[in-house]
Amino acid sequence: MAAPYDVVIVGGGPAGLSAALVLGRARRRVAVVDAGAPRNAPAARLRGFLSRDGMSPGALLETGRAEAAGYGVETIRARVEHIAPGFLVGLADGPVLRARRVMMATGLHDELPDIPGVRERWGRDVLHCPYCHGYEVRDRPLGVLGSHPGAVGQALLLRRWSDDVVFFPHTLEPAGGERERLAARGVRIAGGRVVRLVADGDRLRGVELAGGRVEPRSAVFVVPRMTPQDGPLTALGCARDADGWVVVDASGRTSVPGVWAVGNVADRRAQVITAAGMGSAAAIAVDHDLLDEEIGRAVAAHRAPAPSPVRPPPPAGPARP
Repeated sequence: MAAPYDVVIVGGGPAGLSAALVLGRARRRVAVVDAGAPRNAPAARLRGFLSRDGMSPGALLETGRAEAAGYGVETIRARVEHIAPGFLVGLADGPVLRARRVMMATGLHDELPDIPGVRERWGRDVLHCPYCHGYEVRDRPLGVLGSHPGAVGQALLLRRWSDDVVFFPHTLEPAGGERERLAARGVRIAGGRVVRLVADGDRLRGVELAGGRVEPRSAVFVVPRMTPQDGPLTALGCARDADGWVVVDASGRTSVPGVWAVGNVADRRAQVITAAGMGSAAAIAVDHDLLDEEIGRAVAAHRAPAPSPVRPPPPAGPARP
């Protein structure tokens, strides 16, 4: 095998690339393995990232890859099939990479409600984060699908961006206290099962309910079921919390020595700018971890006794008759 990388980063999103940039500048040998399927690919713009507000997600990643490459970071477009003990990173239809440390930045998967139109409009006018998208749909007729326990809270929050918010219970009938809170906040409840989202050309027109009634809406918010893409962390035996998410410390360190997890794979609430910050903090922690190992080896070598000089054998005497 080739010489090991100091760090193999699995996932080339904001968290992974931010970590790669810091580690490259620290003169570490780094590879970023990226399958090329970012979570926010359907979105046209990213928001709330200081100095990058309004930039397309693809442009951010392209810029990040170029910056990291300038410090010697290698980007490998591949999917990781497994990570074996000893940090042997197996790529699909590719080689096995050796690493001294591994950082997982593989994000999460958004599982959307099985309602016609939701997947098709996802990232355009079917949205999930008011802080990411609320300003762009401000003062418009908004809807919230009641397909997740967090939907009521989402509807209450969205009133800050619009005076016209409708909650569609669908399969989540709000309890008495929740109904009171929605009413007090001025959120209207439209009962009945949601049949589909209705689009006119490339624009959402409304929400169709059982019986054929269409409630006009310009944008609809949903709370997806978020599942971390963390198969390799499971295989490595990383500890998890009660909700099934990998446990990490403030630097992203998992319970398995030498393994870090950053971004949405470890924190479902992390936005783009948050994930980038997590990658940066983890990179510094990884570099210090590597440095401690290197200093330990250097001290051990320094303490080792010098080998005794090898003396040549004495010259042979004259031969006896």
